[in-house]
This record gives sequence, C-alpha cells and structure tokens, in this order.
Amino acid sequence: MKHIVFIVTFLSVSFYFLYASSLHNISIVDFKKIEKKYGKQAAKRVLLWDQMIQSIKGKKIVRKLKVVNDFFNKIRYMSDQKVWHKKDYWASPFEFLGVGAGDCEDYAIAKYFALRAVGVPDKKLKITYVKLKSRNKKYEESHMVLNYYNKPNSTPIVLDNVNKSLKLASKRKDLKPIYSFNASGLWAAQNKTKNLKKQGKNKLKKWQSMMSRI
Repeated sequence: MKHIVFIVTFLSVSFYFLYASSLHNISIVDFKKIEKKYGKQAAKRVLLWDQMIQSIKGKKIVRKLKVVNDFFNKIRYMSDQKVWHKKDYWASPFEFLGVGAGDCEDYAIAKYFALRAVGVPDKKLKITYVKLKSRNKKYEESHMVLNYYNKPNSTPIVLDNVNKSLKLASKRKDLKPIYSFNASGLWAAQNKTKNLKKQGKNKLKKWQSMMSRI
C-alpha cells in the first residue's frame, strides 16, 4: 500500500482505482479483478466513476457536489436484505459500484469518498444518520445522507438519494439529524443545522468493518 493521496493511474492492461480516507491510506484495486468478481457492467460503472472524478477535479465546490450527487443517485436503490442477505450492511464504494445497487448509507458513503478523492477536506464532510418523515408514511424512517459544511458552524448542504436535489439542511424539514461521522470523528446532532457536539473518534463497528474491506 502506498501513501499517496488521490491519484488514479491507468496502465496498459490494468485500471487502478484509488480513493483515500482522511488518514491518507490508499486502496488499489485491479480493474480485471473488479470485472472478474462483479462482471462487465460493474467494470463499466467503475470506468464511468473514474471519468466523473477526472471531469470535476479543479472545478468549483458546488459543481463537485452536484456531479457526485447525481452520479451515485443513478444507481438502483435496493435493501441490504435483497443485496447482501443481511439486515444492515455498509458497503464500500467498490461493492456499491460492483453490484450496482444499495441503500441509503451506501449512497452517502460512496459520495463521501468520491468528494474526498477530488480534494474536498474531510472536516467539511459528515455522513449523517437522520430520521426521515415521508408524506405518505405515518412513522419516521431511519435514513442516511451526506452533509457538506462550507464552514464549521454553517448550515450544511444535503446530498441525498431520496430528495435528489442539493438543498440546505434548513430547507429539509423532513430530516431530523441524530448523529454524524466521518473518517476522523463522531458527532451528536444538537439541532437541524449546526452545533454538532464531538463525541470522539469514529469507532462505529460497521464503519470499521467497511474500512477493513477497502
């Protein structure tokens, strides 16, 4: 494993797909292995991922957020039970692209790593566990989104696979944040838009399991 940040390299017969956590640890996956494990369509999705990443490097932040959000929102929604035969499974971006389906946390995690790969600082991104109140449902549902903070205490922009338009958290009356996390920490939500209280390092078991597979 090489400690190199955010490089995607093409070799003559192999495509190397890289993404990094805030700890700057890179996982390198051989393109042929992706095709062998998940099939040709998965390989095409990874190539499209790379093209998307390359196209927005150096672009303004709003452009990065929109392109990444739109790219992953095109992937089919499917429950963990149907995809992985488990009640709750946090897929790595490779797995999400590989099977071409996933649920809310898979979208949020994939968007997080994609934005890290195009230079968005870890401190500005937080995957947020929320309660979602749908119009046609009586009870709130567990849900996950990705929040982008321009400044530490600013109202974040929400990247979501349910409401697919970028919106400020203050405009998302249907979301009630519970806690947030990224590679470097865990925060308890104090209200809808700001005042996150840090709880310490991210020791979530499902996150650690997902990172071990990267």
